[in-house]
Amino acid sequence: MSDAKMCCDKGTMEAGPELLVGVSLPAAVIHEAPLAHNLAWMQRFADDHGARLAPHGKTTMTPALFHRQLAAGAWGITLATAPQCRAAFAHGVTRLLMANQLVGEANMAIVAALIEGGADYYCVVDGAANVRQLGRYFAARGLRLQVLIELGVPGGRCGCRDQDEVMALAEQIQEEPALVLAGLEGYEGVVHGEEPASAVRAYAWHLVEAAQALDRDGLIESPAPLITASGSAWYDLVAEVFHEARLKAHFVPVLRPGCYVVHDHGLYREAQRGVLGRRPDLERGLEPALEVFAQVQSLPEPGLAVIALGKRDIGFDQLPVALRRYREGGDPARSLPVAGWKVTRLMDQHAFVRLPEEADGVAVGDIVAFGASHPCLTFDKWRRLLLVDEALRVTETLATCF
Repeated sequence: MSDAKMCCDKGTMEAGPELLVGVSLPAAVIHEAPLAHNLAWMQRFADDHGARLAPHGKTTMTPALFHRQLAAGAWGITLATAPQCRAAFAHGVTRLLMANQLVGEANMAIVAALIEGGADYYCVVDGAANVRQLGRYFAARGLRLQVLIELGVPGGRCGCRDQDEVMALAEQIQEEPALVLAGLEGYEGVVHGEEPASAVRAYAWHLVEAAQALDRDGLIESPAPLITASGSAWYDLVAEVFHEARLKAHFVPVLRPGCYVVHDHGLYREAQRGVLGRRPDLERGLEPALEVFAQVQSLPEPGLAVIALGKRDIGFDQLPVALRRYREGGDPARSLPVAGWKVTRLMDQHAFVRLPEEADGVAVGDIVAFGASHPCLTFDKWRRLLLVDEALRVTETLATCF
């Protein structure tokens, strides 16, 4: 292997199947038991609400995880960009929901090739200019493109701002022979207010009403139209509204959470507490499965440990949290305390950890497991992640496609 190749292979196994022996650290690690739990838990949630699951693949961009999600019952995989769709299709994912506008002829060419290759592909539109561009390009290629109208919110991100705009755009889509209106799409994560849960429910009902209006006026061409929303924070409210509206007779309700697959120790842990507070009938909840293992590099002064872990290795929307500590080569069943350890600053490849006065026995080379917030921003730092069992034995190396 060349030096250039080796420089990119962070955290791959050098020797031995155990994480605490022979693995170059830092390494991004996924624990098998919580991963399996999360896959089953979210699929069961979607099934119980009469919805299909199309997990957002941008979270992990890890084909092995896509296939585990599909094997668990997912309807398809959501992506954010044309190159992401191409990567997923190259690894055998054939139903692709691109929850974004398809803009630019280079990206249209990628998607056209996917459709020609047999992909069941959807993208979103929110304006007449994009509709005309897509209609012209795909007509010239002799293809038909399935599109979903996006309904947004004032001051939010993309999307038509009200139902009147949705209806007008649907009529424009009808004038483009190369386009097939296949339903309605939204994203509640841009909805804010003093009472966000109420605002999200209201937005979900706006989606339902707009979809029903499209259906009533005969503007949807697809025989199995979609209504889709839901990120990783408010999926319960979206699912409840779709279920209460009894949409299954006319639409395929599709939920798109992505971060659930490994959950986290920050943003989505807090969001999950909200879900379980609203829905005490839900059992157990999601569990964090992603951690980054790194070693104590230096103990330069009392009360300070410098860890070989930085912004190149772990997400930093919120500072990482120390979870457990081990001796290098030690017993995985015997973790050492990290109570009171606090990450105070991250540099590119160093973490500054303030140690409590009672901390003792900390040694250079100790291995520390860290949790992070927002898993998307940890996954995209790694070409490979390590899947481990309860004994911290590496069972599989998972490649990413960023």
